[in-house]
Amino acid sequence: MDFSWDDLRLFLDVARLGGLSAATTTTGLSAATLGRRITALERQLGQPLFLRRQQGYSLTQAGEDLLERAEDVEAAMHSLKRWKEGAAGDRVVRVSAGPWTSAFVASHIGEIWTVADRFGLELVTANQKVDIGRRHADLGIRSHRPTEQWLAGRLIGKVAHALYSGLNLVNGIEAGYFVGTVGEGSQIASARWLQAHHGDRIGLRGNDAMSVRELVAAGAGLSVFPCFVGDSDPRLVRVALPIRELETEQWLVSHHEERHEPSVHLVGDRIAALMQQRGALFRGELPRKAGP
Repeated sequence: MDFSWDDLRLFLDVARLGGLSAATTTTGLSAATLGRRITALERQLGQPLFLRRQQGYSLTQAGEDLLERAEDVEAAMHSLKRWKEGAAGDRVVRVSAGPWTSAFVASHIGEIWTVADRFGLELVTANQKVDIGRRHADLGIRSHRPTEQWLAGRLIGKVAHALYSGLNLVNGIEAGYFVGTVGEGSQIASARWLQAHHGDRIGLRGNDAMSVRELVAAGAGLSVFPCFVGDSDPRLVRVALPIRELETEQWLVSHHEERHEPSVHLVGDRIAALMQQRGALFRGELPRKAGP
């Protein structure tokens, strides 16, 4: 039985996003076309891949089995693409990190990449861990030591978090309002801490890190940010000492098989040097004036 990689890619999008409507954005196809392609794939296999419910699609056991195998094919295709790019002298090194760390790397790109390098650089920004094992990224900047046996990691620093406000709170600090996070970002440790300790005083929320920062900078309330974010923004003022239970380590993670590949190794060394040079900023040790 021959499988089309295009059909498997469509299946992966529908499976990961939980339905046809969501997958229209990533595939560029209409829901009707996606539905026909998925139905044709099911007929080819002779068994259903999805349970179709009003609230979305969920995988059958056959769908779960195909998902695992399709992800292996996806990883192989990514590996083939990178090999082709490398053979053509146009290698792309993919670096995954959370929104704040990606923004920091982007703002210091001159220390990570130059036009003289024989490779390109791609930032893969996500709140959730990107699968380096399946080659969805070459390097990852993470808050925990990798536990997977096929991954290598080196400790490159620590990250402190603290409460910040804007320079001029709309209702004054005595109002005690906080700005929280909804959506995918609400699952990160700092957002959970804020909800657990000040959930009854959250007056506004944003669904991404950047909008939360803009709300705080505009005086809407207090929120938790990494110190390397809050202490770098002149619109923000730290109002308390770093929160001890939110301090995390910072690990640079790569695949065992690729960590010595010249371009990956070079980018990794540059990222490690950047983070270590700015270590005091990340640890929240730079002097800051007291809050309002």
